[in-house]
Amino acid sequence: MDDADRAQLEVEREQERLMRARRPAGPAATGACLWCEEPLPDGRRWCDAACRNAWELTHARAPGR
Repeated sequence: MDDADRAQLEVEREQERLMRARRPAGPAATGACLWCEEPLPDGRRWCDAACRNAWELTHARAPGR
């Protein structure tokens, strides 16, 4: 293993650490889709990309944003 390999491993480890520490942006999960209110498993906020996109579009246009 040369210096370039070691540097690459260090970069990958740091990226993994940062991803684990990253907080999700936006509202917390409630157990239901934030757009259509379908029940969801723990940790999910939207049913699918369509619901997420609709929610984001609506909230991006909300007053004060």
